[in-house]
Amino acid sequence: MKKGNPGIKRKYTTITIPTPLFARIQEIIKETGFSSASDYVTYIMREMVSEVQASKKPSARSSKAEGEVIKKLRALGYV
Repeated sequence: MKKGNPGIKRKYTTITIPTPLFARIQEIIKETGFSSASDYVTYIMREMVSEVQASKKPSARSSKAEGEVIKKLRALGYV
């Protein structure tokens, strides 16, 4: 039985990867606390998805810079 919150049902899907990659993952997880290749790949994918999502969010700095550009364009009559 899976650990975790018993009130939450999780849904899963199957993703295929090349056998040589699976073998490499099996070697990697021998030296970690991961109990399976699935657990390891799930962890890696969550990290990657978080990074991609974070890179798509405008940072405060870019928003500020964008605002300054709009002010300058407005002052020049372009906006």
